[in-house]
Amino acid sequence: MSNKERVMQLIDDVPDSKLVFVVNMLESLKAYAGEEIEPDEWDLKMIADAGEINDGTTVTFEEMLQKDGLTYEDLQD
Repeated sequence: MSNKERVMQLIDDVPDSKLVFVVNMLESLKAYAGEEIEPDEWDLKMIADAGEINDGTTVTFEEMLQKDGLTYEDLQD
């Protein structure tokens, strides 16, 4: 039995009154399946804000550790 067939079988066993939860969950999963979601006003503001503070500089992980006085060994604990 394929995963899709198993999902359909499970859905058939769910009472109609509870399917709203399943529908919401499937719609959420669809967003992660490569579907592009149009950015809303909040998303656009966050993108613009990030663009203002991002000067294109990159920092290595090692540089970040050094900045905070840490080493890889400190992360082992």
